[in-house]
Amino acid sequence: MDPGTHFAFGTHPQHGFVASFTATMPAHLAHWFLTREQFEHIPDRPGLYRLTEPDRDGPRRTRQAVRDLRAQGYSVSADMGLAPDAPAAAPRPVRRQSVSDRRARIAQAAAMRSPQRRAAPTTTAPAPRAIPPKPTYAPTVHLSAGRSR
Repeated sequence: MDPGTHFAFGTHPQHGFVASFTATMPAHLAHWFLTREQFEHIPDRPGLYRLTEPDRDGPRRTRQAVRDLRAQGYSVSADMGLAPDAPAAAPRPVRRQSVSDRRARIAQAAAMRSPQRRAAPTTTAPAPRAIPPKPTYAPTVHLSAGRSR
């Protein structure tokens, strides 16, 4: 098996269609993926999972699990009968990006002009608003301090 392999699929005489994960894959993540692909943990065999209801189209479901995990970018080893693709149509390896590559892409994007922002259209300044003149008289307001009689 290739040292970079994450999952292995095959057949077992007692458990039917089985899957396991290698040390390159965190156990909690492998458990999450395999249970989503309808595999269940075998209690007395650590790291080994079996397909639930293998009589219900087991080979197709196992090939689909292999295909799904490969589509996610994981390296999967499978028995000949369970490999969904011919060797000529093997998936291209996924290039992992380092942190410095990601930062370089972010810096490049920040330095470029956004295609969403266009130059502001040139407009003329608004005309000044006329202010009315002050009245020459001051209106007198009489307020009574108490009750009127």
